[in-house]
Amino acid sequence: MPIITGRENVLAIYEKAAKKGWVIPCFCSENLTTTEAILTAASDFAKEKGYDGIPVTLAITNRYDRRTQSAYYTHTRRWDIGLELFRSNLEILSRVFPDLDVMIHLDHAQHDADEELLESDLSMYSSVMYDASVLPMEENMEKTRAYVRRKGQELLIEGACDEITDADGEIRCEITDADKCERYMRETGVDIVVANLGTEHRASGHDLHYRCDAARAIKARIGSRICLHGTSSVSNDQIKKLFDDGICKVNIWTALERDSSPALTEWTVKNAAKCGGPALEHKLIEQGYLTECSGTGNKSTLDYYTTTARQEIIFREMKKIVRGYLDLWYC
Repeated sequence: MPIITGRENVLAIYEKAAKKGWVIPCFCSENLTTTEAILTAASDFAKEKGYDGIPVTLAITNRYDRRTQSAYYTHTRRWDIGLELFRSNLEILSRVFPDLDVMIHLDHAQHDADEELLESDLSMYSSVMYDASVLPMEENMEKTRAYVRRKGQELLIEGACDEITDADGEIRCEITDADKCERYMRETGVDIVVANLGTEHRASGHDLHYRCDAARAIKARIGSRICLHGTSSVSNDQIKKLFDDGICKVNIWTALERDSSPALTEWTVKNAAKCGGPALEHKLIEQGYLTECSGTGNKSTLDYYTTTARQEIIFREMKKIVRGYLDLWYC
């Protein structure tokens, strides 16, 4: 199926999902391997469950200072080239997976650094997160409201109901208040609100804790129109019930990269000689990085030392991770 674009078409997908109690996952990607793993896992799931189509969103950040994923999508490190490659990959692959309703999301588009992109033709995207959270709340709302007026008829717009720095420039991590969230949505006109519910990446590890009470308080004011960023601190039992908390969309990226890496590390260590040759294996044993039991003396081989071999490990692991989320939300 072609990529779903146009605000009304995208809203229709969300309405259909809401009737089923589905939370739409939004997986970020910064390389083709991740992109294909997401789509393949979703397609396999749809076929296995006998679904005609399931919605899946793929996202990418641009000039977001915490992670410029569009630049990482290409070794030119040019965000414009990275975005073009990302979109082209999805346009081609969406034809391979007709059982998916694919949407493309621009995540954390910065009100200032991404101004050129935000004001360009975005008709090939399904949605955008307009991120002015570095500004004081009143200025954030003013900027977001103006952007919705300019672009709100073209695509679905998310807004960041958050203020990440205080007057002294210190990082803040306050849970989003329901009153503030209701006012933010009313005065900006955004379609979905990105609220801080305790899972934001800027929180320290011991502070990460999903606040379902805050989510439900917001839901009581604006309905199921909340986007949650981050799931590492959310238990599976809580993840299953996110729609009941008012969450309609969840952004996921760190888990894909972090939780697939151990498999590649283990595979490389266990196959050190096949990946790097017996000389490297012997050197690592002498240096204490490997033990004597690793001394296989095997020769390096194409099945192990190629980029393709390494990517296949990541591809398989990422598919498992994506499938885990789909099992929780689409059953």
